[in-house]
Amino acid sequence: MAFQRTRESEEMYLETILRLYDKRPAVRAVDISEELGFAKSSVSRALGLLKKRGFISVDRRSGQIVFTEAGKSKAESIFERHRVLTELFVKMGAERGCAEENACRIEHVISEDLMLVFKNFLNR
Repeated sequence: MAFQRTRESEEMYLETILRLYDKRPAVRAVDISEELGFAKSSVSRALGLLKKRGFISVDRRSGQIVFTEAGKSKAESIFERHRVLTELFVKMGAERGCAEENACRIEHVISEDLMLVFKNFLNR
């Protein structure tokens, strides 16, 4: 169970960084802290782990977070799962807010095989 929580946390941070880059030209730890409502120390620890896993680098002078190729690819994949799940739930009749909230939880545990089924269903 600890592995699952670690993966979910890692994915949440990567997706948050990606979403913040849609809003601004540079993303720093303080931006993530404000977006998620987490303590700066918690964000720093998480960013250290993402850096160690090879998903990001952090500019020493500006503090800007930069995706590695692997990190950007993983973040885009997570966001795609979120988008597909949200659209599926809305299509099934859920309110968008409810769909977003549940997609955010489910995106971390759903298999690639089932995601493909959902994508094919939505593309009919």
